[in-house]
Amino acid sequence: QDVCAVLVQACQLVPLDQEHLVSKVCQLIHHLLNRYQVMVDEQNLNFLLSYCISALRQCSSWTHVEILQALAALVYNNGPKCQKYLPDLLGQAGLLLHFSDPAQPDVELRRAAVRSMANLCLSVPAQPYLDESYRSVCFQTFLSVLQSSKTSDVDDITFCMLLQSALKGVQSLLNGGKMKLMQTDQIGALLAVLKKCMFHGLPGLSIEVPTALYPAPLPQYDKRSPVKQEQSEPATSKQTGSRRKRCKGKQKKGEFGEEGREDSGDAGNESVLGADMLKLHLEDVQPRASDVCAGKDPLSSQPTGWKRISSSESEYSDAEGGIQSKVRSYQANVRQGALACFLSTIKSIEKRVLYGYWSAFVPDAPGIGSPQSVSLMTIALKDHSPKTRACALQVLSAFLEGSKQFLSVAEDANDHKRAFTPFSVTIASSIRELHRCLLLALVAESSSQTLTQIVKCLANLVSNAPYSRLKPGLLTRVWNQIKPYISHKDVNVRVSSLTLLGAIVSVQAPLPEVQLLLQQPSSSGLNSSGSATPGRLFSCEQWRTALPWAGESPRDSAAGCGPPEPCWLLRLCVSIIILPREDSCSDSDATFPSLGSVYEPCPLRLEALQVLALLVKGYFPMAQSYFLELGEVACRCMEEMDPSIQLHGAKLLEELGTGVLQQHKPDSPTAPEQRVPVSVVVTFWTMMLNGPLPGTLQNSPHPTLQTSACDALSSILPEAFSLLQGDQQILCVTLLLGLNHSENPLVKAAAARALGVYILFPCLRQDVMFVADTANAILNSLHDKSPNVRAKAAWSLGNLTDTLIINMETMGQSFQEELSDLLLLKLLRSATEASKDRDKVKSNAVRALGNVLHFLQPCHVANPRFREAMEESLQALIATVGSEATMKVRWNACYALGNVFKNPALPLGEAPWATQAFSALSSVVKSCKNFKVRIKSAMALSIPSRRECYGSTEQFCQIWSALVVALQRSEDTEDFLEFKYSSSLRTQICRALLHLLGLARSTDLPFLGATLRDHGEAIKPYVLQYLRASGEENEAGMHTDLGERERGLQRAIEHLSGVERELQGKVRVRVSLYLEDVLTDHANATELTEA
Repeated sequence: QDVCAVLVQACQLVPLDQEHLVSKVCQLIHHLLNRYQVMVDEQNLNFLLSYCISALRQCSSWTHVEILQALAALVYNNGPKCQKYLPDLLGQAGLLLHFSDPAQPDVELRRAAVRSMANLCLSVPAQPYLDESYRSVCFQTFLSVLQSSKTSDVDDITFCMLLQSALKGVQSLLNGGKMKLMQTDQIGALLAVLKKCMFHGLPGLSIEVPTALYPAPLPQYDKRSPVKQEQSEPATSKQTGSRRKRCKGKQKKGEFGEEGREDSGDAGNESVLGADMLKLHLEDVQPRASDVCAGKDPLSSQPTGWKRISSSESEYSDAEGGIQSKVRSYQANVRQGALACFLSTIKSIEKRVLYGYWSAFVPDAPGIGSPQSVSLMTIALKDHSPKTRACALQVLSAFLEGSKQFLSVAEDANDHKRAFTPFSVTIASSIRELHRCLLLALVAESSSQTLTQIVKCLANLVSNAPYSRLKPGLLTRVWNQIKPYISHKDVNVRVSSLTLLGAIVSVQAPLPEVQLLLQQPSSSGLNSSGSATPGRLFSCEQWRTALPWAGESPRDSAAGCGPPEPCWLLRLCVSIIILPREDSCSDSDATFPSLGSVYEPCPLRLEALQVLALLVKGYFPMAQSYFLELGEVACRCMEEMDPSIQLHGAKLLEELGTGVLQQHKPDSPTAPEQRVPVSVVVTFWTMMLNGPLPGTLQNSPHPTLQTSACDALSSILPEAFSLLQGDQQILCVTLLLGLNHSENPLVKAAAARALGVYILFPCLRQDVMFVADTANAILNSLHDKSPNVRAKAAWSLGNLTDTLIINMETMGQSFQEELSDLLLLKLLRSATEASKDRDKVKSNAVRALGNVLHFLQPCHVANPRFREAMEESLQALIATVGSEATMKVRWNACYALGNVFKNPALPLGEAPWATQAFSALSSVVKSCKNFKVRIKSAMALSIPSRRECYGSTEQFCQIWSALVVALQRSEDTEDFLEFKYSSSLRTQICRALLHLLGLARSTDLPFLGATLRDHGEAIKPYVLQYLRASGEENEAGMHTDLGERERGLQRAIEHLSGVERELQGKVRVRVSLYLEDVLTDHANATELTEA
């Protein structure tokens, strides 16, 4: 406040006609506000702004630069408080527009005006932003500045500062989503100037970019100017080396902190790697592993002559670096500003729009005889400044993030010669070139910060590239080249290298190429010394000794013959996690304090744990040979004090449990003898339950950890659970029932889901007491205020009611009698209430309703207490079938009604709700846009086993008619994706039609005959197709063979013949003869096929 008071008083003392004093007081405003970072209150701001605006209008032009600098300092971060001055500054005749006009001859004045405008555009959190009209005016001003060319009378540094101010202005407009770029011309113009500024002053490169870029799938032509000897380059440079040297120490605030690199004598030479280096094939580019471990430059054979340049506008001496170095430093700042602005632009454009400009910024393999197009990789490979290189890589990473769908079209697996290059091949070529360039950048880089960005960028590329559609080999090169960096002296490089390895083992797993890499001996891909990673990582005995279980051979610890030694990556991760650190190859930086410096830094251990979990998830057969050892690693992590290590230990445990579950599924492709034996799984879980898992589950200060431990406990193999000791089974159940009452929604949701898993265990589901306890716990969670808890509880309720049906079918009357009527009524009412909740809850609630209504006995149906609840639940189901809910909810509702129809205790033929149910299903089977809903409704309509269940003749005929119409419409859809279900739909409808014909009464036949007379020829091909398409699996997962379908048709003919004989053949021609005709056509077609 004192500073503001001094400034206000100074302005009051200096009249506007004293121009020298006005200039001085403006310098004072600029200096004090910048020096002390003063927040000006609104009252003083209004006075000072009015003073500056009046001064600009009244004083001579020589004072305007100082006044604008003061104005820029005043409006910085005060944009929302300047609303009433915007017409004066940015209006039609606004001062800033006037001074920033391209026709303005004084570039310093123009720069000061643009800087003031950029400061006005800064957004302040929770404050109103510039109106759209002002935003547009500013954007156009910044764009025109960036599009302008430097004239001969303007010095390089001033022009650089002008560009920087404009770039900061554009970035401020884009940041925080304040301005969305929508129009193609606006986007194209901005991207064009950003591309131009990205390369501003880059030695050895001069490009001409068009005024606007246009979205195109193929590379755009880059018109290159002949490479000129840059004015900014010393004519007699004696430096011949082209490597960069890592700077030590931190930059002062306010300094640019650039690591400069002198240009080589010939500006046309490749300035990063040298022309010879660029010609190297990737396979040959292997840095000396020992050099990398020691943090040396991999290409240290080339002389290093680069000095660090640290310069700023205020602190710079020509004696220290010379004017040319200063110019280069400012040019690097422009490039960094353009890249930072590009990063904001990427966040402001929809990805599908952005990828139209892919070829303008991402490299493509050069054609024969044509030069390489300039791209972001040009900067990453050729820029002298490590900071600029890192910026370019950040932008490329942002470009690649979320590109999976765009890149999924790439394909180069087939070498077909074509007259043109398909888009898929162009994208594949671009992906290959990205791999090549990034790996070149990797071996050329010496700055640790930039190295980290290269590896992160590679990880992003690996996560999004469709390797299954590309020729193998790309991942092998990445894998072999990243290995040495695992032991780099910088922890960030090591962490990002592990992230990259994690991306490799998780992308489209399992990939044959990655399986081969995991099976390679540990020294593969390294040089003969094999010293890229500490020797301890290759010492099998050390980590075997560290783990008590590891003394056993793979054959003892798990099924299948494991490799002679653990795979390199598995052993690397385990050693980083559990072995003490070795200072020779670990970073001693205090940024990452570790537990008494015994272990590796925490970020490194966490990343190793995550990679290990991904390896187990994607390549479980590879990890299962060390199943118990990995369990011990998870145990050790959960015993540590650091909650983040405990959390990822629990996640590793969950992946191990899930891997075993997948192997033991009935439809698992893994042969029984190659699975982890159940006895080993029992040993594994006994170790967990006697170890830290119960304590972790009760660790209430860390709910995320409890949640993860809950998920891990739910991944136990049911066959192994039944073989655990009784007290351990009780412990698991008790812990989960207890956690179901947690106040934390994350924990409660996980516990509710775990109970839903346990209720399906054969050894638990037949225990009526456990079923009752679980039911009460789930019902408690079903009324929770958290939507996530309710969704998990509804899923578990669906599983619980599935169990009721299984027990009814396997245990019969005894189980039904033991289960409390009161509990059953609570289940019915709660499921009905949940069916009115949001869709995630509703989809499982309707599933549960169908099961409970199927489970009810005649005594329940006759009970007045149940009658009202039943009616309400049935109405809820019927309403859901025809509702606007998500398709999953609707097909579950159709399936649930099918379950209801299976209950013989329900009065299906006479109840009013049955008419409504049949009507709803008949409507859906004809017209629902989702074919899976139609399939489920057709299935439901074919379930009642007796003709009486279908009610009156009129109702029966309506159902028949709806199915005939549905069959004729089985190919009508607006959504192409639905076509894949059309065959299943026709199968289900044909089965339903034959089912109805097999139940028809004499009163139904006149209508059936009339329908067949009108539509018989139209539906005949579908019925013949149904009879021919044998062996296909229907939606219920049931296989039906050719004979079964023919027998179904034969049974329908026999039934109808019998009914028609009673009618003395009056309508025999209409129905059974039609079916006999179908059967004859089918038999003839079969004979022709066999012949």
